[in-house]
Amino acid sequence: MTEKITLGIDTSNYTTSAAIALDGRIVLNKKLPLPVKEGERGLRQSDAVFAHIKNLPEVMKAVGETLGGRNPDAIGVSVTPRDAVGSYMPCFLAGKSAAYSASAVTGARVYEFSHQAGHITAALYSAGKTELLASDARFAAFHVSGGTTEITLVTPDGGYPKAELIGGSEDLNAGQLIDRVGVMMGLRFPCGAALEMLAEENEVSLSGINVSVSGLSANLSGAENKARTLYEKTKDKSAVSAFTLDFVTKTLDRLTENLRKAYPDIPVIYAGGVMSCRRMRKTLGKRDNVYFSEPEFSADNAAGAALMAYFGLCEGK
Repeated sequence: MTEKITLGIDTSNYTTSAAIALDGRIVLNKKLPLPVKEGERGLRQSDAVFAHIKNLPEVMKAVGETLGGRNPDAIGVSVTPRDAVGSYMPCFLAGKSAAYSASAVTGARVYEFSHQAGHITAALYSAGKTELLASDARFAAFHVSGGTTEITLVTPDGGYPKAELIGGSEDLNAGQLIDRVGVMMGLRFPCGAALEMLAEENEVSLSGINVSVSGLSANLSGAENKARTLYEKTKDKSAVSAFTLDFVTKTLDRLTENLRKAYPDIPVIYAGGVMSCRRMRKTLGKRDNVYFSEPEFSADNAAGAALMAYFGLCEGK
């Protein structure tokens, strides 16, 4: 029986990604970050689109080398940030253009997905919990990144995660907070990995961190001011890093606690680039029935799009 080959493409605000799945097994997960100038905290959409156009040939070269002359049976591509009316970012147009161009040459069918659905699917794959997508039962997914900090209630829909927004941050996203604090201290964007390394060196007691959580809603902007004050007072990068990451962790833990009050025993998957932080996982992982992906599948990637395209073929969609 001929194996099914599916290609995934994702052009998020900070990473150009392509992935290949062979019968639902990821064999390529290629990613190229978009360049951000030192001292800056992100990219304008026009700059992101241009950077993707420059990155795509290199990413697709890796695809060609992996396929070795074979053509994909289907292509999955992220075309919107979320599965919501009006959800739109220009950067995804680069990936959409690449997907339909490849389709025109190979004849492969194109499946369009949201970036968020891709994150959730990739996280489930990495955690060994894709069976949740084949179940009739709902589960919860945290999508925590620079672009979003959301809690979704997910209903499996033919192998796809149909996500309904039920909570999250009311102001700053977790990744925004981390990057703003890092850039403030002179670190290079994106700052998550550097903050985690610095936090492990901290020897200052940070007990008594007070977070702002009400039900399934949270506010993170106050932590930026507290981190700035702490840094101006101490110039201790390790203590400020530990405070910032622990503030986010405690916020997510409190949100998870409140989620479980509303939906007892519901399975929870944590997805998104911020969830690459192992420091956070040490705390959040103490709860039962919670799952994490490996960093390779937490940060922006196209594996979820490739997998959902495979599920679409299997379902005959």
